[in-house]
Amino acid sequence: MTTDDGQLELHRSPALAKDQSYVLGVLTADELKRVLFPIGASADKAMVRAEAEARGLSVANKPDSYDICFIPEGDTAEWLAEKVGVAPGVIEDREGNVVGEHQGAHLFTVGQRKGLHLGRPATDGKPRFVLEVRPKENKVIVGPHSALAITALSGQRYSWCGAAPMDAVNWFDCQVQVRAHGEALDAKARLSVGADGDLQLEVSLKEPVFGVASGQTAVLYQGTRVLGQCTIDSTVSA
Repeated sequence: MTTDDGQLELHRSPALAKDQSYVLGVLTADELKRVLFPIGASADKAMVRAEAEARGLSVANKPDSYDICFIPEGDTAEWLAEKVGVAPGVIEDREGNVVGEHQGAHLFTVGQRKGLHLGRPATDGKPRFVLEVRPKENKVIVGPHSALAITALSGQRYSWCGAAPMDAVNWFDCQVQVRAHGEALDAKARLSVGADGDLQLEVSLKEPVFGVASGQTAVLYQGTRVLGQCTIDSTVSA
């Protein structure tokens, strides 16, 4: 949409179940000038299917895709093992104790619980989750669910989707979403100087979010408007 002063803005779809604004948050102000969204607010997926059927298009009844659509049967681990191979390594707890083995750190994601096959139970008897994946060391670090709680994150690779917030070096209220179909959580953000002297987008959450890893995208919103995004470089635990 275009504001009264001529600024272009990207907003969530009114059909929230199919909203794709999270993956479009990387668009810049210049790119928005050259992008068209012909459906916009005028139709939901059911209406699009009806239009396709009326025009005799075979995709009208194509099933919705879930997970990673190009991976057969949705077996991500098997697909990665076939394409990347296996690389045996160890699973450690936060104290550095070896509690299991794996066939490749690339087969695990932060927050994962299933498929760990740990040889040593936790001392408290509670389930353990992947807290960290260290590809250079080929290690997987596990621990309690509480250790997945993140209260802040930051990233140097950031961009604004349209006009940048005024005075962005000071904290401003927003919502942040860290997964494509995750919940947008209340937060505040600002531009700050990182440890290496470069600017970074810093986000502080009002309530913890669980299972966030470096490399994920954090997209900022103000209401329905997509404000900007960053690739997460670091997180702060609760």
